[in-house]
Amino acid sequence: MARVVCIYRERTDYTQEVEDWLESFYRVTGRRIEVLNPDVDVSFCEAYDVVEYPTFLALDDNGSVLASWRGRTLPLIDEVNYYAI
Repeated sequence: MARVVCIYRERTDYTQEVEDWLESFYRVTGRRIEVLNPDVDVSFCEAYDVVEYPTFLALDDNGSVLASWRGRTLPLIDEVNYYAI
């Protein structure tokens, strides 16, 4: 199973949209996605060159990126769920 991470800032113009997406993902799949704050998890963001928010990353067990979605166009739940299974 891959590790799926959502990196976004709270109190921005896209925050509610991301949080609604995360809640919908949980309702549909029964799974929670790990959430990181780029202001707190700076080293993670630097390691994965995350400079656009929100960003979703699917990482394998070794930390390699399997898939990524960046920017205001949020991914489909099924796309992310494929990596979360």
